[in-house]
Amino acid sequence: MRRAQGRVGHEVRRRAILEAALEVFAERGYQGATIAIVAERVGLSQQGVLHYFPNKQTLLANVLELRDQNDLDVLLATAQGHATTLDFLAELVERNAERPGIVQSFTVLAAESVTEDHPAREYFVDRYAQARERLTALLERDLGGDPPHGVSHRDAAVLLIAALDGLQQQWLLSPDDVDMPALLRKFLQLIRPDDGSD
Repeated sequence: MRRAQGRVGHEVRRRAILEAALEVFAERGYQGATIAIVAERVGLSQQGVLHYFPNKQTLLANVLELRDQNDLDVLLATAQGHATTLDFLAELVERNAERPGIVQSFTVLAAESVTEDHPAREYFVDRYAQARERLTALLERDLGGDPPHGVSHRDAAVLLIAALDGLQQQWLLSPDDVDMPALLRKFLQLIRPDDGSD
């Protein structure tokens, strides 16, 4: 019984560290974030944090995994209850509009990862490659024939990911001027096949 309680306590503390690190990476980027700042956020010493995560790179990798637990990669796999993938994506963006800290962390880390030596570069290269493949397959399933205007399903997937990321960045900079959910829904109309009705 005591061992089980200790395990639960371990997981709670580990999760608290990851959530604090997510905030710190969002605020300061990878280079500006330190184990000491994360430790201060959760009321631990640096050694206390290092007991759970032996270095900053390991902490970053786990933060990115945490973020993905509730984001596109996981949620797309469970989108069967929605009318189409496009409807689901619109709902996801509405959800993201309610959690700016999560959106900010992803945007900062994704932008930083374009440099050759960034520890998250491989993660984001793989993540985008997988997102393109999954989204292409889902669009093929949901839309049937190619999207309008000679755009292939793969092209539509790439453009849709670009629209999602670009909208997030503009929304973070000017949330009062950029209605992220509404603009995404308008963009999605460009991808949907023309049903012939006016």
